[in-house]
Formats: sequence, structure tokens, C-alpha cells
Amino acid sequence: QVLLTESGGGLVQAGASLRLSCVDSTHTLTSYVVGWFRQTPGKERELVAAISWNGDNTHYANSVKSRFTISRDNSKNTAYLQMTSLKPEDTAVYYCAGVPAFGIVVEEGRYKYWGQGTQVTVSS
Repeated sequence: QVLLTESGGGLVQAGASLRLSCVDSTHTLTSYVVGWFRQTPGKERELVAAISWNGDNTHYANSVKSRFTISRDNSKNTAYLQMTSLKPEDTAVYYCAGVPAFGIVVEEGRYKYWGQGTQVTVSS
């Protein structure tokens, strides 16, 4: 079983940057698609970005394109979400998730393993 742990969240001002990390303590994430999702109270969880197992393919939500970058270092069993030019509307709990698959997975229901989430708060 994959155990995912997110870190890197916090409280920042608009325009700032944060880098989220997602570590797999079971060392199996290397063969998984990784997605970063976010959720705010009263809203459905949404996919922010996803990356294929080898990093060759990525997908971004329109709302974060050109501001967020997803990457991974399989030697460290870690995936990252670099967030720049943060806006108050980026405030949410951010989750990483994994699923064994080729290519990119955008359907939330297909993701098999989830972290506990990390809070990102952007003040105006």
C-alpha cells in the first residue's frame, strides 16, 4: 500500500510562491501517476495538476496553467507542486494522490491512494 504525505503548505500573501511535496514512504510511487487536487469548504475537490509516472506527460487545470508546475523525482519517491503568483482563490487544502497507470489520469475516482492534505492559505 502506498502511503502519501504532503508538506509545504502555509499562509502566504498574494503573489508569493510555495512548493508542496508529496512523499511516498513505501517507495512504490515511481510507477504511479501522481495528481495534485485541492478542495475548499462547500466545493468539490478539483484536479490541479497531474504527472505521468516518468514525468513525460503533465496536465494542468486552466486556472493554474503558467503559474503552477508539477514535477517528480522518482529517486526520492517524491512529487512536487511548485506554485507561483498565488492568488486568494488558490486557498484550499491540497492533496496528492496516486494511481498505477500509464499516461495521465484526470478522473478523481480512479486515484487509489491519497494523502491527508496540506492547507494553503493566500491572503490578499
